Amino acid sequence: MKDINTEQAILNAAITIFQKKGMAGARMQEIADEAHINKAMLHYYFRNKQQLFEAVLMSAFQKLAPQMNIIFASEIDVFEKIRKFTAGYIDFMLENPYLPLFIIHELKHNPDFVKKIMLHPNKPDPKPLIIQFEKEIKAGRIKDIPPKQIVLNLFSLTIFPFVGDTLFKIVLDIEDKDYHKMIQERKTLIAEQLISSISA
Repeated sequence: MKDINTEQAILNAAITIFQKKGMAGARMQEIADEAHINKAMLHYYFRNKQQLFEAVLMSAFQKLAPQMNIIFASEIDVFEKIRKFTAGYIDFMLENPYLPLFIIHELKHNPDFVKKIMLHPNKPDPKPLIIQFEKEIKAGRIKDIPPKQIVLNLFSLTIFPFVGDTLFKIVLDIEDKDYHKMIQERKTLIAEQLISSISA
């Protein structure tokens, strides 16, 4: 029988190696060594590298999506919802910085798996937020901007700095610690700028 602790140790080891070497450069033996198990044991849990890569993504997705959906479906003020989303999402990505690039890799090389993720019952569901935006527009509290455009801005402004972090560090000529500080600042900056841009 498979042991949950061993499986989690393998996923943690895979994250470490995938971050260092990328999907193409990672080797199953390296992952086994990092997890302190033999290669045969690794293959018992995960038949190949692609299956392991997908398991890492699914594990992270199953942690993130419910957190997002709790915020989307909550009864709080829409502006406070934006603040909670940006802060929560950025905190999660700071804890899992590998995730955006992993997803982009799969979008390019394995779109069927991405479709599989998005068919998961706990996939991100911004419909309650979109409905709330529609109500706020009718009430005259926010500008008449297509709600899906607002949601797209919300996701784009929070995600892209993680996708392009290497490029931005070079362009902005800053070190890791300074970029990390900028990302922390964005938890508030993004929310307030977006709120200001849509407020009537």
